[in-house]
Amino acid sequence: MDTGFPWGSTPTVDLRLWRSDAIVLFDWLMSTDLNTVPIAHPAQKQALADLLTRLEETDIIESTDDEIVAAQREVAKDMGW
Repeated sequence: MDTGFPWGSTPTVDLRLWRSDAIVLFDWLMSTDLNTVPIAHPAQKQALADLLTRLEETDIIESTDDEIVAAQREVAKDMGW
């Protein structure tokens, strides 16, 4: 199985995200310096970078500012905190 990653046949997981969640995560990852995100292990930073790479392979990268604001509003709508 080709994962698209340079490390070849590493096992993968199929993950489905709500589109609004994906837009919010992509926007946050694009605007965040991963060197400043608190981590307990370097693998956490790498996993965030890998998530960003995967999101960049989708049409999420074409989200407009209005779509980002709408996604943020939708995701935060029923947070309760």
